[in-house]
Amino acid sequence: MSPYLAECVGTALLILFGNGVVANVVLAKSKGKDGGWVVITIAWGLAVMLAVYAVGRISGAHINPAVTLGLASIGAFDWAQVPGYIGSQMVGAIIGQTLVFLTYYAHWGQTDDPAGKLACHCTAPAIRKFGPAFITEFIGTAILLFVILALGKVALGADSDAAAWSSAIGTWFGPMLVGLLIVAIGMSLGGPTGYAINPARDLGPRIAHAFLPIPGKGTSDWAYAWVPIVAPILGGITGAQLFVLLNL
Repeated sequence: MSPYLAECVGTALLILFGNGVVANVVLAKSKGKDGGWVVITIAWGLAVMLAVYAVGRISGAHINPAVTLGLASIGAFDWAQVPGYIGSQMVGAIIGQTLVFLTYYAHWGQTDDPAGKLACHCTAPAIRKFGPAFITEFIGTAILLFVILALGKVALGADSDAAAWSSAIGTWFGPMLVGLLIVAIGMSLGGPTGYAINPARDLGPRIAHAFLPIPGKGTSDWAYAWVPIVAPILGGITGAQLFVLLNL
């Protein structure tokens, strides 16, 4: 499998599990209805973990343009591969969201709230102020890149006496720790915006929302769409640069 196809598959899995749990909690007559924020944040962490386990050995499992750009900005990823990675992530996000749509096909028409249907696809601010929402997404993604790099440094920086631990954390525990990081970000920082922290995770499903035949779906909220694109990109680059600057 090429790394580009791996990024597509990994991002599709991320969205299928991640937005799948939102649909389970939000849509009418679902057995998971009203499961709550804790269910959503834990499932999103599991979504990231499982996607990384699935394709990490092939592409590194960026599954997020902010990760790809953040790593490229510090010389940890080849700029020549950036467009292919981001394009693959976008396609994967649309595919994953289409699978969510099909899985919950019978429930869209049973749900009256257009905002709830949109929430199964993409994010929106709890308080509709774009400036604070931008800051939230910027901070969340900066933390994401900073801690991912820290976890990678732990895996790669162990001395020879700790070679077994280094291999274990990188191969087995690494994806699990990244998943726990997503849970922590969601539970701590996710309330204001729904923590996109990933342009593909938000934009791909938002595009799917625009073209899928969802009954009574309402607007795709394109006025807000730039925030979960621009803020995570700038935040991811900042978090990666800060990690290098601090020489941790």
